[in-house]
Amino acid sequence: MTTWTSDDLNRIAEADELEMAPRRGDGTLRGPVPIWVVRDGDDLYVRSFRGTDGGWWRTARASHEGHIRSGGVDKDVTFVEVADSEINDRVDTAYRTKYGRFGGAYVGPMVAARSTTLKLVPR
Repeated sequence: MTTWTSDDLNRIAEADELEMAPRRGDGTLRGPVPIWVVRDGDDLYVRSFRGTDGGWWRTARASHEGHIRSGGVDKDVTFVEVADSEINDRVDTAYRTKYGRFGGAYVGPMVAARSTTLKLVPR
């Protein structure tokens, strides 16, 4: 299994946004959308601000593959759904810590969207 390098983790974790381009069923990439990304240890996680209605999320969940760009890092990734409550608790905290300056109107939906948590695994 491929893992993130320390440099990749640091650069992505320090960036405010990540460009997410999940792979469609026909093999092409969906147009990139900017989303928030958080780090927990040696892992990176994303969630859908629009919950399960988010278009990029529905595509990512269906294909489990895509491409991300953030902090100068450009990678093909696998999306792994995360249902573990302890990991989701830590991801909640990471969102509040990293993005709290944007206020509850933005952070609240991200914390509420626990069911859309995806782990980014480099390929």
